[in-house]
Amino acid sequence: MRYLPGEQHALPGNRVTLADYAAKHFRLEVANKVATITLNRPERKNPLTFESYAELRDLFRGVAYADDVKAVVITGAGENFCSGGDVHDIIGPLTKLDMPGLLAFTRMTGDLVKAIRACPQPVISAVDGICAGAGAILALSSDMRYATERSKTAFLFTRVGLAGCDMGACALLPRLIGQGRASELLYSGRAMTGVEGERWGFFNSLHAPEELLAAAQAMAQSLADGPTFAHGMTKKMLQQEWNMGVDEAIEAEAQAQAICMATNDFHRAYHAFVAKQRPAFEGD
Repeated sequence: MRYLPGEQHALPGNRVTLADYAAKHFRLEVANKVATITLNRPERKNPLTFESYAELRDLFRGVAYADDVKAVVITGAGENFCSGGDVHDIIGPLTKLDMPGLLAFTRMTGDLVKAIRACPQPVISAVDGICAGAGAILALSSDMRYATERSKTAFLFTRVGLAGCDMGACALLPRLIGQGRASELLYSGRAMTGVEGERWGFFNSLHAPEELLAAAQAMAQSLADGPTFAHGMTKKMLQQEWNMGVDEAIEAEAQAQAICMATNDFHRAYHAFVAKQRPAFEGD
């Protein structure tokens, strides 16, 4: 994985395996083509640091080249997802930076969102407890979000004197829950409950805390066992079509679908249907 320093598991053509990558600032487990990233500072509600931001960004940039990962789950250790940027490790030091240093930081955090959106694998966040600030953006950037009733999601930037337009929030959140609801959350910084989040369409479904991770991993597994090339194309079109008119989107989808029709998975599906069998997709 060319974006991951020290990675020694390269395959021909810049392909890599991720299972043996030793993450430094979070837990990473790979099983049955599903990578589970666990933010692992439960005593502080799993905040992000400069280093964990950067490592997550590099991981998602590189996961596109990982042959052994077809879906990703993000979760938090303990009973919380992520409390955002660490007050002592990030917020304090930011007050001492000059403008070039501040801009370098904000661009780096935005690059994490870009990397999550650009990787072809579906990303699912399993959100329990506190999901605040940059943690809320991690969930927002994911393709799907599972949560619990007790989850509390807050885009609390205005509460610390910052604008609500952090890491793409003003672009992503209105598309997910609507302009008015997004405006309320971004202006007020208040916490959205799990029930409210599901009703508004932010969360795909709610689960008991003890069942949450398993539910997210089960969905990730079902995607990983499916036509993964087609999933990657679907994710790319979902991203690109935000900036297209309807005519341009229809033409782009015609081209994308023609490419998928040339894959082996499409032919496998046809032959399996004829034989009244379940197709065994291989992602090519």
